[in-house]
Amino acid sequence: MAPVKKPTVKKDKKQKREEYRAAMREEGVSSLPRKKFYRQRAHANPFSDHQLVYPPQPDQMDWSTLYPDYIAKDSQEIRAEGGSSDSEAAIPKRLTQDVEVADIGCGFGGLLVALAPVMPQTLVLGLEIRVSVTQFVEDRIKVLRHQNAETGGYRNVSVLRANTMKFLPNFFRKSQLSKIFICFPDPHFKARKHKQRIVSTTLNSEYAYVLKPGGIAYTITDVPDLHEWMVQHFEAHPAFERISEEEQDADPCVEIMRTATEEGKKVERNKGQKHVALFRRLEDPDW
Repeated sequence: MAPVKKPTVKKDKKQKREEYRAAMREEGVSSLPRKKFYRQRAHANPFSDHQLVYPPQPDQMDWSTLYPDYIAKDSQEIRAEGGSSDSEAAIPKRLTQDVEVADIGCGFGGLLVALAPVMPQTLVLGLEIRVSVTQFVEDRIKVLRHQNAETGGYRNVSVLRANTMKFLPNFFRKSQLSKIFICFPDPHFKARKHKQRIVSTTLNSEYAYVLKPGGIAYTITDVPDLHEWMVQHFEAHPAFERISEEEQDADPCVEIMRTATEEGKKVERNKGQKHVALFRRLEDPDW
């Protein structure tokens, strides 16, 4: 009697993704992650409850887990004054320097990876709301750090899952940042969706709050209508002025922004146009 063959159970895409990501989280993985195992919907509703973890205020943010190579030598976790050790949360370890550059909606991390060697002395943070995409960038940075262990490369970049439309001031103090990048944001074409655009009168006030005077907000998109929208709202804000094209073209970050992001590469392949505009944070007036 012929032996009975056991039926082969095919793994669905979700199982394959989970197994691949689990393998990527193991120590010693040296190959860069593959995007197909981290795919997720391109759109996320910023007004939905995404079960995010965020600090009540910037001083309570634990940056040491994101930038372990920048922990101050004399830093240690201590209990906040005025409360018992059982009821009061630990004050996080201090870093030797602050995060200065933020990439809002960093996607798959192309800009972060490109900026890391260009700004080796600056801490750069990517902010992304989608779970799988954030995990891709985490795994990508982890592998790059492993591959560049001898030179210490990519220690200055990290990624954080966050909803910047709601919680940006929870992470950054007033005038902490020198640069904010807004690269190929969701255009939200329908008029009723315009309230979800990452550039607006209200949000520009938050960008002005976290940017230091002289700091720059970088924007790029392949959608002319969205470009006009962002220019209109930034120019209408009293805390910003648009940077001239001559100064814009001389900024090395602009070329990186044009060519390093995944969306920028896709626009290039499709022979599309990229619309760039930079805005400088003005000094606060003497009231």
